[in-house]
Amino acid sequence: METFTAILEFLTFWLVDQYWFPVFLIGSGIFFTIYLGFPQIKYFKHGWRILSGKYVKEDTKGETTPFQALSTALSGTVGTGNIGGVALAIFLGGPAAIFWMWITAFFGMTTKFVEVTLAHKYRETLPDGSISGGPMYYIENGLNMRWLAILFSICLLLMCLGTGNMPQISSIAVVMNDTFNIPKIVTGSVLAVLLWMVIIGGIKRIAQIASKLVPFMAFWYLVGSFAVIVSNYENIIPSLQSVFIHVFTPAAAVGGFLGASVAAALTRGVNRGLYSNEAGQGSAPIAHASSKTENPIEEGMVSILEPFIDTIVICTITGLVILSSGVWTEKFENRFEQSSMCYLDGTYSDSKTEDIKVLQKYILSCSGPQTYSGKEEVIDGKLANNGITLMHNRSVSENVIYNQEGEPFNGSVEITEGKLKTSGISITGDSLLLGADLTSKAFSRSLFGEFGQYIVAIGLLLFAFSTAIAWSYYGDRATVHLFGEGWILYYRVIYVAAFFTAAIIDTKIVWDIATVIGPIATVPNLLAILFLRKEIKKLDTEYVIRN
Repeated sequence: METFTAILEFLTFWLVDQYWFPVFLIGSGIFFTIYLGFPQIKYFKHGWRILSGKYVKEDTKGETTPFQALSTALSGTVGTGNIGGVALAIFLGGPAAIFWMWITAFFGMTTKFVEVTLAHKYRETLPDGSISGGPMYYIENGLNMRWLAILFSICLLLMCLGTGNMPQISSIAVVMNDTFNIPKIVTGSVLAVLLWMVIIGGIKRIAQIASKLVPFMAFWYLVGSFAVIVSNYENIIPSLQSVFIHVFTPAAAVGGFLGASVAAALTRGVNRGLYSNEAGQGSAPIAHASSKTENPIEEGMVSILEPFIDTIVICTITGLVILSSGVWTEKFENRFEQSSMCYLDGTYSDSKTEDIKVLQKYILSCSGPQTYSGKEEVIDGKLANNGITLMHNRSVSENVIYNQEGEPFNGSVEITEGKLKTSGISITGDSLLLGADLTSKAFSRSLFGEFGQYIVAIGLLLFAFSTAIAWSYYGDRATVHLFGEGWILYYRVIYVAAFFTAAIIDTKIVWDIATVIGPIATVPNLLAILFLRKEIKKLDTEYVIRN
């Protein structure tokens, strides 16, 4: 497990923490925005008209209506990225991460327009009568680069498990356990059965459920969000100011939050923006390819609405909820996961300026304090040595208790290079929260009081489960492209098995997997649409001339 974690950390450093990926992603969106004359603005209004069903003809080729296609795509994007992902971006990059999510979304609207239009144009009808489309088809048929199409399909399969599947049930299981005391294995088992019952029906059943589920879950979540914002209205303006203040200056330490660099805000904001709206990732075009829309450009118009609804509306509201409530800087009782812990040699406090500078250096550049190694005594659940600092979730932990089988531990523990090596020990204490836990805590500071956490729990259940449903279809199409229709059943079994497994394993590892796989799959898709720029330009020009 340590080797696997080390690999994830290595990939995260080169694929997520570097400037090249956000520059490539946003740069592609900027290029197409200028190249096509700001389609996210000129087609925005007409996209809503098409969505209403006004231009749909029943005899048009396809399996879903534009609304069902958009709902399916939205069910794939409106998930833990909106609840846990935004919280994680703020946790890692500070308030300015929200700004970079906005930038990613605005230019991502154009990127989405391009990839969906191409997916609709190059879609294929399979022998069983179903529609199959997406980047693998416009790469293979539009560029005649089958090897790149295969590479994308492989990446997509991995992304289905690491992005659309595992983080979803992981977040659900954590929140349901924390909120309702439902064991993770129970949550995983029940939802795995329900997932199987839905995905076995293919895109038509998925689209039918998504078109009913998405509007309800969005309404549910927005009502709860506004209750938090209204309760903390005096903090709205300062929260918005903090978003812009730290765009080009490092976020200062506040409370338990030890600050964040400009680079962290940029890279994490872009990454979370991508994870949230999937613009450039190549997943949503697969859902849109099934739509009964005559002109590919018009389906592209519908897709423009996705990043707007998902990131600019819902993610912004989540960000304001977290910032205005103030919970992102506070420590709360927490169960410590091994992958989020590190023992430092020496005593440090986040209330001392000099210590903060040292800890910032450790967090932002992995330098400064030395990790601790040695054998230490634990008496009545408390570490006897006060010369060691335990970091958890990038914060100085407090009130730490060591437990074994539910009772305070007595004995010795072995620590090697900052990591606890003694097995069978569970640790609790006060530290910063991240992900869905942070959002849930923010919702408790609303007009609904502690009931707010139940709004998050139910909202997350709906969001994440709908995402897992949509992503099952994306992997379905990737499997068909790679292996043929006969392998679909095997894929679905693996998908449901991974869904169940992720409910009971380390949540940080799940999030790390999701963080790494996104960029890996996005690069081939962005290269493809750039190579096909003249094709999309031609389609856009012809549409403008005709209309």
